Amino acid sequence: MQPVLNVEDVKLVEDALVREGVSLAELMRRAGMSAAQEVMNLPDVTGVLVLCGFGNNGGDGWVAAEALHKAGLVVTVVSPVAPADIRSNLANVVARSAQDAGVPIVVGPPRSTLEDLLLSTDVVLDAMLGTGFTGEPRTPFDIWIDAVNSSDARVVAVDVPSGLSAQTGHATGACIIADVTVTMLALKPGILCDEGRDVCGSIVVAPLAEQTARLCVEADPVAWRTELPDYLDAFTPPVNATDKFTRGSVLVVGGSRRYTGAAIMAAKAAARAGAGYVTLAVPDPVVPVAQSHLLEIPVVGMPADEEGRFSNRAAEPLTELAQRNGVVLCGPGMQVSGGTVAVVTALLEVRVPLVYDADALNCLARLTSNRLDSFPEVIRRPDPLILTPHRRELGRLAGLVETPPDSLTSSLDAARRIVWANGGSEFVIMAKGTATACVDVESALMPKPGPSALATAGSGDVLGGIVAGLLARSHGDCGSLALLCALASEIHGYAGTLAAQRFGSSGVMATDVIDEIGRAADAIEERASFPEELLDALTEGDE
Repeated sequence: MQPVLNVEDVKLVEDALVREGVSLAELMRRAGMSAAQEVMNLPDVTGVLVLCGFGNNGGDGWVAAEALHKAGLVVTVVSPVAPADIRSNLANVVARSAQDAGVPIVVGPPRSTLEDLLLSTDVVLDAMLGTGFTGEPRTPFDIWIDAVNSSDARVVAVDVPSGLSAQTGHATGACIIADVTVTMLALKPGILCDEGRDVCGSIVVAPLAEQTARLCVEADPVAWRTELPDYLDAFTPPVNATDKFTRGSVLVVGGSRRYTGAAIMAAKAAARAGAGYVTLAVPDPVVPVAQSHLLEIPVVGMPADEEGRFSNRAAEPLTELAQRNGVVLCGPGMQVSGGTVAVVTALLEVRVPLVYDADALNCLARLTSNRLDSFPEVIRRPDPLILTPHRRELGRLAGLVETPPDSLTSSLDAARRIVWANGGSEFVIMAKGTATACVDVESALMPKPGPSALATAGSGDVLGGIVAGLLARSHGDCGSLALLCALASEIHGYAGTLAAQRFGSSGVMATDVIDEIGRAADAIEERASFPEELLDALTEGDE
């Protein structure tokens, strides 16, 4: 796993490295050399244009420029001021060194001159604005960013593409679109989510010192980015001496007259994820529709109200049915009413692992007046409980109805408030978004996110089914519950990729993703077992 550090914690790691004898000057030299190496790793590079800012990020660029110049490449540095006028002491020193080495420098050029330079360059090294940047780029950087993005040159960004917040993943103004981002010391949240996913390209982490790995752990990472070999312990070993009952059973509770498809898709996904026996419980009026779509999955009708939703009278028979299953997934298409709140509340008392998705989460929000973190006793239980909210649902659970989380870090903060209030070791929140984080009381795991093709109605219901199916197959022996959730998200994401290959990136429907779950799971398990050097070759460019 790779640590993900908040920007302020990266600074703490830098300070710790200095205390251990690695000077800031040496860190800048190593950062610049790492950036230069990534430029040289690109094919067919002869000309490089280095855009430097005022601070230490610019200093990294000056170091890289001198290294590339000495390697025989045609290098030009564009700077807003002359080396002698750079105020940052470290950046001033390395800029003067590059100047003394004969690196050509263009100071404060008009856009037309910059565009002429871009026409004759193969690669742009973006060292304008670093991880401390917030807000909108000011002149001249906004002009430079636009010129670079309008050119055909490949772009390598130093630490973070200029204009992107390394903390939030948002760009409120002009932002470099990079082909490669060389980020120093550790991953930052903003390069893994939201606009960061579109502008960072391939991400390379440059640790800069042998002490970095230890110091990043000591800095208490905000999250951990999972890698394929991490999932080996979460897979259920295949055996031939099995039957449909030993592969685990799932009860899906959901559906309503208005939303019939969500529960059907969740049940299918649980089966595709490997559960041996899946049962779907829906309100009585929905039974004929569900049965027409499900041949292998039995459908059980439950008492309904006049609107075709579960009534209060459904709570008791549903709890009895839940006790005969290994895992219960509740919520898809269920709607929010007095009856569905009663069902959600009753199922919490059943000694069986629960996955609450969609309207089950909205029922919890209603039950706790949108402050689940203030009423942790409602969901405190000895058996596993997994909540799968997207950002708006998480906002309803955490008292943020009007201002739901809008970034990975704010989602992590909201999820942790609920998880820490609960305090249970068998409780996980899958905070879904452009990057998903599986949060338990000890850590947050971040699987590789899926493609934009998953941004379609029903996709979340499919993910809920995958989680339930994997949990059923594990029979409660999955080791880390958060890791199992991360694996489910990874399978969901890769199934989306396979579906997009068949139907196009904008043509995928949730049912297409269901059909690819089995192939996705097999592929991930196979790739997780490869030696690291083969895995690197297979996953090159995956970021």
